[in-house]
Amino acid sequence: MVSRENKRTTLHEKLQLLRSITNSHAVNKTSIIVDASKYIQELKQKVERLNQDIEAAQISTNANKLPMVKVESLENGFMINVFSDTSCPGLLVSILEAFEELGLNVLEARVTCTDSFHLQAVGGETIERKDGIDARVVKQAVLHAIDKWIGSSEQK
Repeated sequence: MVSRENKRTTLHEKLQLLRSITNSHAVNKTSIIVDASKYIQELKQKVERLNQDIEAAQISTNANKLPMVKVESLENGFMINVFSDTSCPGLLVSILEAFEELGLNVLEARVTCTDSFHLQAVGGETIERKDGIDARVVKQAVLHAIDKWIGSSEQK
């Protein structure tokens, strides 16, 4: 008799716990279980949507592996920052060629090319260049150098 009463009490407690977890307002056992089933289906759909979002984010991240470029105007030149999470063999040469085409002298530079690529350079205009260039032009030249580098690295 006690055993049957314990089972009944345990079942009632578990149903109440299930009711509270699933935010069910049902009173009888069947309705609580039906609400729990619906709740589980909703959770499955949420998990599926989250997995799709994660997959889309990963695809987007892989597509955007391009180096980030930031160019700031200084009093007598530019501060150029180029950063990529991955190593970019040959990219430094392409960027330096772009500087040369623009008529920029590299006054100071720090470069890391091992596991990631990070270039921080201060460039100043050469004396021969009198028309003046702005940060936007320098950034476009660096982005063009990156595009050119991507094209040459894809051919290999």
